[in-house]
Amino acid sequence: MVVGSWQYAISSRCEKKLHGEIVNQSFKDLIVYKKAFDLAMDIFRLTQSFPKDEIYSLARQIRRSSRSVCSNLAEGYRKRLYEAHFISKISDADMENSEAQVWLDFALACEYITQEIYEDLLDKSEEVGRMLNYMIEHPGKYRKKN
Repeated sequence: MVVGSWQYAISSRCEKKLHGEIVNQSFKDLIVYKKAFDLAMDIFRLTQSFPKDEIYSLARQIRRSSRSVCSNLAEGYRKRLYEAHFISKISDADMENSEAQVWLDFALACEYITQEIYEDLLDKSEEVGRMLNYMIEHPGKYRKKN
């Protein structure tokens, strides 16, 4: 593994050797999963301060989409033996990540969050998006070894 490459950035050091090959133990070991999970938790904490009338609209939507990034990553990673299924689920994760960005736009426009908070969360989301796109473009690097 080359330090500094996207491959290194996406896979954590929670790996084991199997027949000389490095194999991730779990989707939870992926740095992209950890970053997406942290982002979803940041969004959850942030939306707790949204106005009560937004609980069942904007707050629910942004929470759902940010959490779906993690669940789609988990589903895709568990099916990584099947390249088309893997790409489809990781693409779904990327779609949900993009949707969360739209809800962040609305939260900023409604003045529920500051420009600084918006930029921080957007930067984190864009980083997750780059990692997901790397996974989509290089599915073979995640193929489950038998």
